[in-house]
Amino acid sequence: MWADHAIWWQVYPLGFTGAEPTAQRAVTQRLPQLENWLDYLVELGCSGLLLGPVFASETHGYDTIDHFQIDPRLGDDADFDRLVAKAHARGIRVALDGVFNHVARSFAGPHEWFRGTDTFEGHEHLVALDHSRPEVAQYVGDVLKHWLARGVDAWRLDAAYAVPAEFWRSVLPRAEYPDAWYFGEVIHGDYAGYVAKSGLDSITQYELWKAIWSSLNDGNFFELSYALGRHNALLDTFVPQTFVGNHDVTRIATKLTDDRHLGHALAILFLVAGIPSVYAGDEQAFRGLKEDRAGGDDAIRPAFPPTPDKLAPDGRPTYRLHQDLIGLRRRNAWLTRARTTVEHLTNQTLALRSTHDDASVLLLLNVSDEEQIFPLPDRPAVPPHSWSLTASDGFHLVG
Repeated sequence: MWADHAIWWQVYPLGFTGAEPTAQRAVTQRLPQLENWLDYLVELGCSGLLLGPVFASETHGYDTIDHFQIDPRLGDDADFDRLVAKAHARGIRVALDGVFNHVARSFAGPHEWFRGTDTFEGHEHLVALDHSRPEVAQYVGDVLKHWLARGVDAWRLDAAYAVPAEFWRSVLPRAEYPDAWYFGEVIHGDYAGYVAKSGLDSITQYELWKAIWSSLNDGNFFELSYALGRHNALLDTFVPQTFVGNHDVTRIATKLTDDRHLGHALAILFLVAGIPSVYAGDEQAFRGLKEDRAGGDDAIRPAFPPTPDKLAPDGRPTYRLHQDLIGLRRRNAWLTRARTTVEHLTNQTLALRSTHDDASVLLLLNVSDEEQIFPLPDRPAVPPHSWSLTASDGFHLVG
């Protein structure tokens, strides 16, 4: 399937385009700003544009008012159709973010559609839908089909963990759109079991995300080794959607306590199996701290300049590193489903190898204060707080 070769660039449109924080009646054409970044996406090496909420909402996009209307703060149907057409002309797939667990209080659905007085995780302005109602299932299915018919290739299903898994199997329009790809936001729990029950193609791999930054910060690669064992097992059921940053978490350049370990995190992401995404700005080493308060997401969802040439030059090294690692990934498409084995492990050193037939990629990680000689053939040495990646095709990269 095409999704096996997808590498997503994730954008939160309302923040990216500098839209107002609350709903507006007047239509402002901001989606065309994203067109200016499509060539940048391609040059980065990505092949998919993963959009955050674009539907009419009260504030941040996850409080939907109308799933059939583009948010006036972003533009209108014509703006959206043109963005999709220009993306497709470059070979870029487009994914939408569907919020179907809950809606805004001003959503105009019948009161029978709601789960009594239930709200989403205590947010009073987010009202939970009753997924046992056939009318709700019909509505969600109609929304999915409406935008697939408009050219969308994939869906991210927000807060999927709060929705009964069987609901998705009943609403996904597999027969009408067999090539569409669906992945759900699931933070913890039985990932493989949820996929099997739901019929989704993938879910978000938060366990691996946490193990990457935590093991680097703590100097405890045993955590990452354990998580990779679980990650390998998931491949028997599905290919996870992998990331080191997204619109809901502190940016990876801020999350890491040592700046020297950013390359380590990226090398792990692009070595191991999965369908990876890059959160816009992470490829420029943007910083941003998520806080648990009103407006606490603002720092991780900033406005971008109108065109890529306005970006600050200090992000270029991280951008080039992304290009190199994504290039490796695209030349070795088998990495999407590769099992990764641990060939050497201490608290502060780790050797990982992903293999397929006669091809392999070896990643050596050192977060200690001293040079480390790995007990492998040729006894490779890695300087302190550095890493080394070597592929069987001769590609070599250090950081």
